[in-house]
Amino acid sequence: MEITGPANYENQEQQPRDDIARSPASPAIVFPPKPDLAEKKQDVWVKSLMSLALYLAFGFFVFQDKLALLLIITGIVIFHELGHFLAMKIFDYKELGIFFIPLLGAYASGTKHEVSQKQSIIILLAGPLPGIILGIIFHFITLYSPNELLETTSRLLILLNLFNLLPVYPLDGGQILNRLFMDENHFISRTFIILSAAAMIWFSWEYIYPYSQLAFFILLYFPLNIILRLIGEIKNERLIKKIEAEGVNLSTAYEDITDENYWHIRNALIKHHPDLKDIPPAPPYQYASREDKVIVTMQALLQRYIIMDVTLAGKLIIIAIWAGSFLTPLLFKISMILF
Repeated sequence: MEITGPANYENQEQQPRDDIARSPASPAIVFPPKPDLAEKKQDVWVKSLMSLALYLAFGFFVFQDKLALLLIITGIVIFHELGHFLAMKIFDYKELGIFFIPLLGAYASGTKHEVSQKQSIIILLAGPLPGIILGIIFHFITLYSPNELLETTSRLLILLNLFNLLPVYPLDGGQILNRLFMDENHFISRTFIILSAAAMIWFSWEYIYPYSQLAFFILLYFPLNIILRLIGEIKNERLIKKIEAEGVNLSTAYEDITDENYWHIRNALIKHHPDLKDIPPAPPYQYASREDKVIVTMQALLQRYIIMDVTLAGKLIIIAIWAGSFLTPLLFKISMILF
């Protein structure tokens, strides 16, 4: 029997070194580019307009005999959210949009990796304060030129924006207090959020349910949404620990992730996230039909860096502005009785 293995091996060893140098190297891995988020900007505004249409449709159904009131409230909500939106745009937030919740209101959304405490407070105040100031201006106009519609608008501007400044999460007032004093301590912050949810449920049960069961169940959206978001945050924290234990860095922005890191993070997500188990990991480096789900999950887990840049004096000034806002009706002798 002829044994060819060793003979072939010896022949390979006897090849000249320049032949070895000319042998082809292993091909380098070429990672496909990470998906571009810029393509989603149009989708954000389509969703915003659709949510506004749904908001108005529900409003017309409920306020059939008070359409003027619906339009006033809608205008106030848009003006309020535009304040948040413009402040976020000034501070270079990405993926901006305004989304309307039927019969409940709206919220402006945006993303940013490095979040300043000072900028966050300005953004939160940029919604209610301009509305209160505009309400005061309208009030003085009606003193010299009486107009019932303008006076109603003035009172609603002040009333709705003061309501939004109540120290209850997720209202602007609750978020301001949370960002100023509790964000650094997860336990205190989450206790405050849970108490806010409990307070909303109690208020709805005591003061809304006896008059309108439909309104009661609609208002339950807020506390239930808060609790679900809190549960989601806790799950995400556990997931982040598992992923970072494998040496994957999640303390970055999506825009700063290299193509190679995108696929590494993607594999870690598929391995640990239960909703992504059915997506095949790389290699091969191919986008899945549910790649959008991967991107959304990845963005949710990428950790924001919060800069705590508000001094004690700054906190006192902010609290004075926040608390002083509630004196508006008293200082300017504006009645809060609407009808």
